[in-house]
Amino acid sequence: MLRTPFSLGKLFATALFSFVSVIALAADKPAGKVVVMTSYPEEVVSRFEAAFEKAHPGTRVEILWRRSGDALSYLRKPNQGNVDVYWTPAQRNFQILAQEGAFRRPDLDMTGLPAKVGGFPISDPAGFYLASEIAGYGLAINPQRLQDKKLVQPRQWTDLTGPEWQDEIVFPVPGKVGFAPILIDIILQGYGWDKGWALLQAIGSNAKLLGQGGANISDDVRNGQASVGVSIDFFIKSAIANGAPLQFIYPGITGYSPAHVGIMKGAPNPEAARAFATFVLSDEGQKILFHHDIRKLPVRPAVYANKPAGYYDPFEAAKAMPFVFDTTHALARQGLNNTLYDVLISNEHARLRQTNDKVMQAERAANTAALKAKAAQARNLLDAVPVSEAEADKLAPQFVFAFDETTDTHRNDAITAQWTARIRQNRDRAEQLAQEVLNTAGTK
Repeated sequence: MLRTPFSLGKLFATALFSFVSVIALAADKPAGKVVVMTSYPEEVVSRFEAAFEKAHPGTRVEILWRRSGDALSYLRKPNQGNVDVYWTPAQRNFQILAQEGAFRRPDLDMTGLPAKVGGFPISDPAGFYLASEIAGYGLAINPQRLQDKKLVQPRQWTDLTGPEWQDEIVFPVPGKVGFAPILIDIILQGYGWDKGWALLQAIGSNAKLLGQGGANISDDVRNGQASVGVSIDFFIKSAIANGAPLQFIYPGITGYSPAHVGIMKGAPNPEAARAFATFVLSDEGQKILFHHDIRKLPVRPAVYANKPAGYYDPFEAAKAMPFVFDTTHALARQGLNNTLYDVLISNEHARLRQTNDKVMQAERAANTAALKAKAAQARNLLDAVPVSEAEADKLAPQFVFAFDETTDTHRNDAITAQWTARIRQNRDRAEQLAQEVLNTAGTK
């Protein structure tokens, strides 16, 4: 078929237009962007986004904000929702996704990036996701209220068990406050299963229990509604940086909640994803965590050489803390621990306090060896846990861990009812023994 000059010109123009269109489309494809899913707030995301784009001209960051409860379903979509990087403080999500084969190995230079802080693991042992920052657990202190109440500043968890601390502590309920489940297992692993639960009950008896909003702990302590708040550090450090007259103390037995960064197996732009992860873990990226609106703990020890005055160094502190934490064990039993905390403490709070007060009175009144033994028996009954650690590990898969509104964390009602009945029976008997001590001691 013969083509006229006009038709050949039109054909050339069409081909040229198609070629230019292809180039334009290619420029808009993932080669020019990295899609990052996160739950971090704007003050964190905006600073990393700006710094990364400045360091990598021509590569833009597209933020896909999803809370932790929604992230799993999104990343299970076809092509993983075209997400390149998952970067967020959601430790359990990372573990689940890794088990499902959702990540590719990042193949980054790990020089200067330890996998542990002392004996506390922070990164995936298999190397599919890496810690990008950590937050530490401890005590928010209101020094003025301590002084007004004539209370000695606590240094350890065990310092919060005396009667002088009643209603002076704010404690987060682990089934309702996102950072609290790991805190519970830090105490359980640090002190042992039985002693740990006894300690949690003693502190819980004194505490005002916070059912939601971990950030509110700093408000309660700052406003003088309590002397001490059990919290994760960045809530308190941010409040301090913005003028709150508080202090934050890391107890001798403490632990960390790591955030992670992982590159999705189906990442449309793996090179940009690797560049973003590398930047987050670099000296430059890690120093952003020192910003007073962020106040997180870097995972690169070298950057602490230039930390702000008074900034906590977890790697230095770990040298004096002989504590090895089993993260896998902790994550596996979070649902069970949350339920057990409720049946021991949250759901029975008034009764726990009543029994604890009675037993403490008996302990103070006991003035013979026989009465001291009876008071000790009452204490043992109060402290008793209705399930051993070995039994708890076997039962753990039957308890669902979730914070969303559609999932009930107390799925095994039959077991929960058995625990509750045993706890109430023990407390009945503890009060009876304590009263016998008081009656006998009062007649002498």
